[in-house]
Amino acid sequence: MARACEVTGKSTQVGGRYSNRVRATQFNPTGKVRRKANLQKRRIYVPEIGKTVVVDLSMKGLKTIKKNGAFATLKKAGVI
Repeated sequence: MARACEVTGKSTQVGGRYSNRVRATQFNPTGKVRRKANLQKRRIYVPEIGKTVVVDLSMKGLKTIKKNGAFATLKKAGVI
């Protein structure tokens, strides 16, 4: 399984590279590039269950936990 954020579901995306010359033409000599999500492995203490949970999170997922609380967010995502 590919690495993905356990809260938001973010994973890699395929995008294109291009030079300045490509802006004027349809020819793209540079090919594709895989852009990875900003995933971090974090230990988060959940006081409602009294345990520490290790999750792979994107930074947006970490902000979501900070905003809504660890228990509510991780329960909604199906981690707990």
